[in-house]
Amino acid sequence: MKFEHDNISPLDSRYAEKIAPIRHSFSEKNLIKTRFIIEINWLLFLCTKLPKDFPKLSKISINKILKFRNDFSDKDVLKIKKIESVTNHDVKAVEYFICDFFKKDKQLKKYINFIHYGLTSEDINSLSYAIMTKKGAEDYLKHIQNLNKILKTFSRKWKSIPLLSRTHGQPASPTTIGKELKVFESRITREIQTFKNIKPLAKFSGATGNYHTFEITNNKNDWPKINSKFIKSFGVNQNPLTTQIEPHDWIAEMLHSIIRINNISTDLCRDMWIYISNEIFKLKLNKNEVGSSTMPHKINPIDFENAEGNFGISSSMNNFFVDKLSKSRLQRDLSDSTVLRNLGLSFGYSYLAISSLIKGMNKVEPNKNFIMNELDENWEVLTEAVQTIMRYEGINNAYEQLKKLSRGNKLDKNSYIQFVKNLEISNYSKSKLLNLTPAKYIGLSKKL
Repeated sequence: MKFEHDNISPLDSRYAEKIAPIRHSFSEKNLIKTRFIIEINWLLFLCTKLPKDFPKLSKISINKILKFRNDFSDKDVLKIKKIESVTNHDVKAVEYFICDFFKKDKQLKKYINFIHYGLTSEDINSLSYAIMTKKGAEDYLKHIQNLNKILKTFSRKWKSIPLLSRTHGQPASPTTIGKELKVFESRITREIQTFKNIKPLAKFSGATGNYHTFEITNNKNDWPKINSKFIKSFGVNQNPLTTQIEPHDWIAEMLHSIIRINNISTDLCRDMWIYISNEIFKLKLNKNEVGSSTMPHKINPIDFENAEGNFGISSSMNNFFVDKLSKSRLQRDLSDSTVLRNLGLSFGYSYLAISSLIKGMNKVEPNKNFIMNELDENWEVLTEAVQTIMRYEGINNAYEQLKKLSRGNKLDKNSYIQFVKNLEISNYSKSKLLNLTPAKYIGLSKKL
């Protein structure tokens, strides 16, 4: 008996529901269906848009073909897979499936010779993957935008909560929680724009990209223009200059963008993990969850850890895809074919990671008491402010004085105040420094 969870990838079992849009876009079922739709639409395009070159279809025949296309089902996928088991060629199997349908109709059988007319299988594949990736990219984009909305909301909500910074892991000039989250939101926003500017490309130009079959049919037609019009009907742009394959550079650009989004998001995951570990953030308690099989007290930052791991898998795959897909021997080899079939995995792992990161962000809240206590225990971070004021007022060895006072030492409120009171600076500057606390020394972070 087949076990229902015997899939090799957790994307198809454990995490299947969490990446449903991506699974739909990049599934083999959708690949077969997309190829089928392209083949049908191409025949309709030839016989309705090029009446001088191809026989006209009656309205009755057009309606039969449209119904055949629109009624495509899982059963049809299985029929095509059965044909493929004989032909050992996936695109040809789709062509034969359509031929079988046309043979059953007295009028449609006259048009069998125009199924897959002038094309090579890579024309169908190129446009299919462009359509699928376009849809997958749209779903992915919505998801990363949802994450960014959450970051924007929290950055505003927590913009006034001060936070002890850490540079090299050591206490540094304070910031605010809101500003630090705003940094990530800004970085992702910038990369989203790059991602949106990448346009899917496809070729529809025959065996080696030279429109041989079209030119030999009618050399008076502008076939690149005609075929571009067909491709654009799917919301995809034409790459007019290719070998047998579209060279996949646009896919590489898109995957590079996802790598950068993954990296920014991983950076956020790690920072949140450290903030939680250092008690800057508290995790909201879910009484039904278990943090450890042996330590009942544990509430773990598992969502950030899950996200980090899956961002890593996605980026690793993307690095390979980018390196492989932009290379092909001479006019083509088939090594890109099997690689393209795995493209959805990269989107899937990144999509899953974003889901985990969103879940993790919605579980945290600032630990205000701890944050304020930590700031109050690190008055030495104000030495930057003091030595800068001293410099401004003409004291040459300001930095050295503060270094002697604070380097390797812990300052408290009293020692800070005593030092400031003894400074030979203006009363205005002295008053400013005496009113300063670590929690107030946040620069322009609220405005930022």
